[in-house]
Amino acid sequence: MMEPDIRLEDYLDDKLQSPTDLDHLDTLLSSVEHQRSQLQSQLDDATAALALARRSESDRQAALMSQIEEFHTLQHSIDLRLQIIASSDAPDEAIRRLEAPMGQLRKVDLAYKYLLLLQDVEKLRQEARSHLPGSPKLALGSYTKLKQLCLRLKELQDGVDGAAVHLVTFVEGVTEALWGEMKATMSAELEAVLRARGWPNVDPDGAEEVDGEWLGCFEKLIELQVPEVLYSPEVVTLLPFEVMAQIFIKEFRFHFMSDKPTSAPQAIGAHCFPWFTALLEKWEDFLRDNFGGVLAGRFAETRVGERMVYMDPVCGFITAMLPVVREKVKDTLEATKGDVVFLSSLMGQLMSFDETLRGEFAYDGGDAEEGWGGLTSEVLKDHFRTWLEAEKQFALERYQAIMQTQDARMIDYDFAGAGKTKPTFAAVRVTDLLKSVTTQYERVRRFSHKLRFLIDIQLNILDEYHDHLRGTLEAYLSITSTVGRAFGVTKEQIAALEGTGALETLCKVYGSADHVVNALKDWSNEEFFITMWEQLQTRAKVTEDQSNLAGGMSYDHVRGRTSAAVGIEDGDHGILFDETIAAYSQRRQTAQKFLSEALVSSHYKAFRAYLHRPQWSTISDDVDNLAITAELDEPLRILKRDLDFLSRALGTAPFRRVWRHALEKLNDTLWTEVLMSHKFTASGAGQFARDLAAIEGVVERYIPDGSSALGSVSDAVRLLNLPLEGGEEEGVMTLRKGTDMVFTDNTEAKKVLEELGVADGGLTAANARQILGRRVENA
Repeated sequence: MMEPDIRLEDYLDDKLQSPTDLDHLDTLLSSVEHQRSQLQSQLDDATAALALARRSESDRQAALMSQIEEFHTLQHSIDLRLQIIASSDAPDEAIRRLEAPMGQLRKVDLAYKYLLLLQDVEKLRQEARSHLPGSPKLALGSYTKLKQLCLRLKELQDGVDGAAVHLVTFVEGVTEALWGEMKATMSAELEAVLRARGWPNVDPDGAEEVDGEWLGCFEKLIELQVPEVLYSPEVVTLLPFEVMAQIFIKEFRFHFMSDKPTSAPQAIGAHCFPWFTALLEKWEDFLRDNFGGVLAGRFAETRVGERMVYMDPVCGFITAMLPVVREKVKDTLEATKGDVVFLSSLMGQLMSFDETLRGEFAYDGGDAEEGWGGLTSEVLKDHFRTWLEAEKQFALERYQAIMQTQDARMIDYDFAGAGKTKPTFAAVRVTDLLKSVTTQYERVRRFSHKLRFLIDIQLNILDEYHDHLRGTLEAYLSITSTVGRAFGVTKEQIAALEGTGALETLCKVYGSADHVVNALKDWSNEEFFITMWEQLQTRAKVTEDQSNLAGGMSYDHVRGRTSAAVGIEDGDHGILFDETIAAYSQRRQTAQKFLSEALVSSHYKAFRAYLHRPQWSTISDDVDNLAITAELDEPLRILKRDLDFLSRALGTAPFRRVWRHALEKLNDTLWTEVLMSHKFTASGAGQFARDLAAIEGVVERYIPDGSSALGSVSDAVRLLNLPLEGGEEEGVMTLRKGTDMVFTDNTEAKKVLEELGVADGGLTAANARQILGRRVENA
């Protein structure tokens, strides 16, 4: 038995919930029947649509299969045709037959286009010619079109691997020939005017000499060159000045490039350069007064308005004249090849000539920012190394000559006044030599050239002289040291150090090193070396190739020869001579140390007899009129001799430093080997005080307040000389009273020292007990 339809049951339960609902049963059945009929209608419609869709799908499938069959048939037909075509040679034969006619056709077409182009070129050339010399602006227009065509052809040629070489060359040649013809035509007009005016036989001071016709020709030539001037990367010689300069160029060649005596290479500085500058001075005002306004009016507001070669007629005239001067210099170098002495002289003359053109005539060579490099820079491009080696050889030969002179190793006492350290004659001459080297290259424009001179010549000579000073100190040490003497020292070497010989040897080294250090520091404050240092720093910070910082020299090489601050961000306080100054300062310091040691040794030997004097415990009745101990005469003489010599050789500061050290050592010696090694009677203590006063007197004559270095012994002697009795004066510190207080305790001992005025001298209570213990009376 089938289960009842759940949905129908739910529907009936919903519609028949009470007995009264049965009254509407007919209505309910009618509604259900209506719904059924609607559903049946929808079902029939859906069935019909499905059948239609199935028939349409079947028709489309049949059509698609038909198209596929047609495609396969067509593909098969194409394949058959391709096989037939592939097996046939008719197309290739046709192509081969057509290649020659087509090639000829292309050549004819290309030739026709070439002819049209050449026709245009000739037309532009004729147009330009037709406007000259009356209308240079119109001629310039035609020339400009031709020039643009030439440039365009060259651009197109680059894109097709250099095709049409003959055409491009021809058009370029026509363009250049036209420009030369245009300039020649316009120049001929000015030349005719100049001949009519009798140029250069005109009054340089006459403003009326240049009339309207002359000025008009000048303006037309300038107008013709405006595009060339504005767009050329090179300096352009202005045509009117080139025409006006021809007569002077011929004169120059006659005087300096012929068989006349003035043409000799060695006469270039004496005749050629002066002639050139005299010519400029003669016509300077004439050129500026008559033609300055034309140049200013045409170029002042353009991109070349700051270049003097286009704004100043004199500079324009110089540009026109320089090629013949450059040719003369080249011929001179060729004629004197191998003569390094003349080359050195010529470089100085060239630099002076360049400076004259820059300074007196404001010639900038077309570079408003950097200025004109000059003929010197042009020559140095090929001859710098030869010139550098020549100057280096001259400088080293001069250095060797300086060192071989008889007075080279003598102290120059007249070099400076009192209180100044005196160098040797050699040191003074070496620094003078280095200054002369600076004058040789300070006008060179290129930084790498200047740095080469500095390192290869000046620092090289400084290294040579430094090695000489170091060798002197090493020789001194070998003679004076025990180890050195063991290897053998001659009697002459020992004799040379007797007396003030040792002091003089060391003063020569000290004074020479000090002179070089001071000279290098002074040079480092000069504008030339400051600028070089700044340029070196800038280059070191931005150059990536550390193997070639400048002139082929590596960063490490330059840094090692000049300063460790090269290329360092915070190295602005360095100078070019840092490394050299450090080396010479070390020699100076070593010489000062040896000087102090030499004085100490000399004084100890001189005081040896005095130190062992046994008479300190003698008794004398005349204590107030004691004479200096006989054994002190020689030490005082030695002291005076050494003080006198060093006061003349050394400056005040090093003199005081050396002597302070020596006197402090003498103070220690007197304290240890006299004061603490002997017993003193009252007369012995007085004698010691008298001797010490004599020593202090000698020192004070040369070093005011210099005896303070003997302060501890001086204070000790005051304490040692306490009287046995106070006499009539009450409260006088006697030996007994002082001894009792000193040996009581430290507080009482300090009172004694304070009363004697020696409490601030460094004496302690223990020292006071030791000193008073040396008195025989306290034994």
